[in-house]
Amino acid sequence: MKAINEGRELERFARTIGPGDWAIEATRPIGTLLGSCVSVCLWDPRAKIGGMNHFMLPSRSPGRATTDFDVLLCGDFAMEALMNAMLARGARRERLQAKAFGGGAVVAALTETGIGARNVEFAREWLAREGIPLLGTDFLGPWSRKIVLNPVTGDAFCRRNQAVPAQLVQAEERYGQTLALPRQTAVELF
Repeated sequence: MKAINEGRELERFARTIGPGDWAIEATRPIGTLLGSCVSVCLWDPRAKIGGMNHFMLPSRSPGRATTDFDVLLCGDFAMEALMNAMLARGARRERLQAKAFGGGAVVAALTETGIGARNVEFAREWLAREGIPLLGTDFLGPWSRKIVLNPVTGDAFCRRNQAVPAQLVQAEERYGQTLALPRQTAVELF
């Protein structure tokens, strides 16, 4: 019960991030709402700073034209941005610890693509490749999740939601529709 109350209290003061965002904090909690997206929390116990990202896709598709907005939604960019920002604020790579969440099957159109499971697989592989221990997870399932990271202690709180918030469903459906659309690519003639 104490952990539930602590998580809800932190949530009231949290800096909220959305898809394509990341944040680093030393004292203020960071929170996000996830569906099929994944959020990775990094923490350096000696520097006492924590960070969180929120990505929708594992990586940029090779050969696919991307916009700056698309890049921000990709795990490969989100993980590098988060880790580099942590290092710039005094964290050390060898001290980093991770907790990760998300990959839920909450929107039918995205469930069929397996995007949640692909996001989870990417997060696990990236952390393993970088040698960052993954200390806690809550992945997959039919839930949306509210995540709150306390950067002072490195504690991360996850609340599963059976009812998926309408704004989350709408955002994921909109993005799912853009994945099916053909992209214009720039052609350079010389």
